[in-house]
Amino acid sequence: MSEVREYDVVIVGAGPGGLCAGMYSSRANRKTICLEKYMPGGQIANTHEVEDYLGFEKIGGAELSMKFADHAKSFGLEIDMEEVEEVYVDGDYRYAKCASGAVYKAKAIILSTGGTPVKLGVPGEEEYSGKGVSYCAICDGAFFKEQIIAVVGGGDAAVEEGSFLTKFASKVYVMHRRDELRAAKIIQQRAFDNDKMEFIYDTVVEEITGDDRQVRTLKLKNVKTGEKSDLDVGAIFPLLGFRPNSNVTRENMRTDQGGYIITDYTMETSIKGIFACGDVRAQLVRQITNAVGDGTTAAVAAEKYIEELEDKFANRV
Repeated sequence: MSEVREYDVVIVGAGPGGLCAGMYSSRANRKTICLEKYMPGGQIANTHEVEDYLGFEKIGGAELSMKFADHAKSFGLEIDMEEVEEVYVDGDYRYAKCASGAVYKAKAIILSTGGTPVKLGVPGEEEYSGKGVSYCAICDGAFFKEQIIAVVGGGDAAVEEGSFLTKFASKVYVMHRRDELRAAKIIQQRAFDNDKMEFIYDTVVEEITGDDRQVRTLKLKNVKTGEKSDLDVGAIFPLLGFRPNSNVTRENMRTDQGGYIITDYTMETSIKGIFACGDVRAQLVRQITNAVGDGTTAAVAAEKYIEELEDKFANRV
């Protein structure tokens, strides 16, 4: 059996919310570790530039990620590269079991597991990620002022974010593989009334191409006729959905219909002593700013929970 490593607080995921929670928990003199299977920063580590985080007019996503990690570690936060397979409860303690076999025991756990955008899975998508391929219109739309932008998807998010992108783009094409949109009728009508938007139906993207700097052309195929064509664009936003990484707990944790974890105002989940922050949590927007706010609240709430738990331990003696 693997050695059980004991901490006050275990944080699963080193995105902005998790690192901020780690900073606050460590500042409270709690023995805290953050477990991350890839690298600190989460999604922003793969973002070319960030310009909507207060205090940084423009900064590389990888650089900002390292600043977050270094700041948190300066207060004593430990960060280990571990993939957490399961979080569970046993009595007064919470446990995180890792793929390596390591088991971490804690008085409180904070989930900052984020999520994953649904990708097209076509050639060029990974190559041009951060160079014109983006999954967040609010995050990256302003980088493509007066350029032609393509949005892929037919649901509420795709059409609404396509409308948002017209604030910056000279034109926005919305492509959908079916012959009609799935978005709510009122959202569709607003988009149809926008003279900067044009809709391409029955069409899929087969390849994304470009130069050394950014996306330039999309290779398209009409799924009904088989006809192929090229579309010149400066950016493409596949907005096909987002899958929260919320299935890590053994216990039945309360989530919404999309699988996002439901918390109370303290960021506590339906399982006592387990908190959640950032993109995995049910909320209106998913930005760096609200993730770090969530992380702050989760860490402070976890500290109060641990104090109550320690009082209970003391009264047993």
